[in-house]
Amino acid sequence: MNTEAYLVGKFGALMQLSDLAELLGRSTDGLRVSLYSDTDLSRKLKPTMIRIGRRIYFRTQQVNVVLQLEAPKSEAHVQQY
Repeated sequence: MNTEAYLVGKFGALMQLSDLAELLGRSTDGLRVSLYSDTDLSRKLKPTMIRIGRRIYFRTQQVNVVLQLEAPKSEAHVQQY
C-alpha cells in the first residue's frame, strides 16, 4: 500500500483541518495560524484548500503530492551489500 492509498483510506478524498493537523503532528490552532501567515507551509498547502460553505477542506491526494510524503523511487529500492 502506498502513502496516497493509506491517506485516502484513512481520511477520504477531503481532509478536515483537524485531520491535516494530526498528519503533521501539530495542533489545530497552530496549523490554522500557519495557514494564514505567509510561510512556506502555507504557500504549499493553500492550493490544496477547498471551501464548502464555511468549512475548509484539503484535497488528500494533493496534500500527499505537495508534502512529498512518499519516498523517491530511487530510495525505495535500496540495494543491500
